[in-house]
Amino acid sequence: MLPLTLGSARSAPLKLLCLGAHSDDIEIGCGGAVLRWLADYAPVEVTWVVLSAPGERAGEARRSAQALLRGAAKREVVIGDFRDVHFPLEFERLKAFMRELSQRVQPDVLLTHRLEDRHQDHRTVAELSWQTWRNQLMFEYEIPKYEGDLGQPNAYVPLPGPIAARKLRHLLKHFGSQRSKDWFSASTFEGLMALRGIECRAESGRAEGLYLRKAVL
Repeated sequence: MLPLTLGSARSAPLKLLCLGAHSDDIEIGCGGAVLRWLADYAPVEVTWVVLSAPGERAGEARRSAQALLRGAAKREVVIGDFRDVHFPLEFERLKAFMRELSQRVQPDVLLTHRLEDRHQDHRTVAELSWQTWRNQLMFEYEIPKYEGDLGQPNAYVPLPGPIAARKLRHLLKHFGSQRSKDWFSASTFEGLMALRGIECRAESGRAEGLYLRKAVL
């Protein structure tokens, strides 16, 4: 299959905005894609926004972002103070936060939650992403969970073996607060990458699936 790229050889940096409701969402949903793009495109500038990270999770979020984004030419990590599992009730404040962010961050590519995600916080972030940024290439990522809301991606990022392995190591190393949860396991993340790898015939057998609603060719 003919691959599409994020532009030909660039002199200007590729600017990414990554939005996550919680401290591990971006890493789970598109950490591999970010690592792949950091390797494939140079320079890359990343704005990394985690909207809710109470207590020890704030430290986890910062350490994780710093480690994952070591290859970025420029990085900014923003940690919000919104209440976990109460995002719909904080809609007005979240909307103001997004509006302020958009006034200083106009990315080439935006990575955010999926509109059909059944977690109320994820879904709210997705809705506000579409309301706020109107002229960006936007990809929505997926999070495996109890509710079983995985869909059929229409965009894929094949992950070379070393990058897929690094993603797994990174998740298990940086999010100790989540290890007690039965779904937070190497087998969960490995299984989803393997399934998406089959669907896009990734050479390594591993990929991340994304959802692309609009594209200009």
